[in-house]
Amino acid sequence: MSEHASADDRARLEAAEWFARLNSRTVSTASLHAFRAWRADPANASAYAEQEALWKAAGRLQDDPEIGAAVQTALDQSSRRRRLGDWLKAVPTSLKFASLAAFGLGAVLAVWGVVATQAGQTYRSGIGEQRIVRLEDGSQVRLDTDTTLRVRLTPGARRIELDHGQAFFDVAHDPTRPFTVRADGAEVRAIGTRFDVRRDGSGVQVTLVEGKVQVRQAQGDRHWTMVPGDQLRVTQNRPTVTAPQVRRIDAVAATSWTTGRLTFRATPLSAAIAEVNRYGRKKISLDAADLAQRPVSGAFESGDTEAFATAVADLCGLQIDRRGDGEIVLRRPGPAAS
Repeated sequence: MSEHASADDRARLEAAEWFARLNSRTVSTASLHAFRAWRADPANASAYAEQEALWKAAGRLQDDPEIGAAVQTALDQSSRRRRLGDWLKAVPTSLKFASLAAFGLGAVLAVWGVVATQAGQTYRSGIGEQRIVRLEDGSQVRLDTDTTLRVRLTPGARRIELDHGQAFFDVAHDPTRPFTVRADGAEVRAIGTRFDVRRDGSGVQVTLVEGKVQVRQAQGDRHWTMVPGDQLRVTQNRPTVTAPQVRRIDAVAATSWTTGRLTFRATPLSAAIAEVNRYGRKKISLDAADLAQRPVSGAFESGDTEAFATAVADLCGLQIDRRGDGEIVLRRPGPAAS
C-alpha cells in the first residue's frame, strides 16, 4: 500500500517538475522527446493530466496567503535542488501539488530568469523550438516554432506585434490596461482570456480558447466578436466580396501544438504536410498531386517528421524517397523520377 502511494507521489512530483519545465523556458526537441518517453507510462500520463487540471484550479488560489508563503520560502533557498525539497516539506499535503502548479509558472520562472520586465523587447523561437515568456503583468506568451514577436508594456496598455509565426496568449485580467495583439493589419483585443494567433503568408488566424476577444481589421474597419471555440482568418491585402466569417472549431485540437503534439482531423494531406514542415529542418514533399486533398486524421509529436512520413506512406500506399539534402519525398511506388 505504502509502495503504491509512494509511486503515485513520485509520479505527481515528476509531473509537476515536467509541467514547470515545459512552461518556463525554451523547450528543445530533446526535452520534448524526453517528456514523451516519460509520459508513455500510463501512471505518468494520468499524473500529468492531473497537474494540468490543478494548474487551472490554481488560478483561483493565487491570492491564498499559505500558498504565497510557500512560494516565498522556496525562493529564499540557496540551492535550486534543495529549494524544491524544502518547499515540499513546508507545504501542507492538501496544498502541495496545487501550490506546485502555481509555483511552476511563477517562482520557477523567476528563478530561471524568464520573467520579462520589459518596456519593449523582441522575442524569437527557432525552428522546432517553443519558448515561454512571462510578462511582468502576469500574462504568459508561448511562442511556437519559428516565431518573432515584439512586446511593449506601458502603464496604460499592453501591446504585442506578431511579426511572423504563432503564439498562444494567456492574458492576466487587467481592465485598466487593454491587451492587444497586432498582426498584418488585424488587431485582437482582450482583457483576460486565452487565445492563439497565427500569422503566415495567407493571413492571420485567431483561435479563442477561453474568455472573449474582439478582432478588428484595419482595412474596411471590420470587426468580429469571438467566444470560446471560435476561429477566424482575416487578410489584409486581399479584399473579399464577403467578409470573413467566424467558424466553430475544436479549440483543443487547434491548439494541440502547445502540448508538443499536432492533431489532424480530416485535414487535407497537403495542409498536414505543410504544418509538419514548420517544426523541422527536414522537409516532406508530396509527389502525388491527386492525393493533396485526401483527408488525414491522427496525432503526431511535433518535430517527429519521420513518424509522420511513415504513417502517411502506410496510409496512402506511398513510397518514401530520401534525398541528399534531407528532403523526404512521398510518391507512388515505382522507379524514381529522373
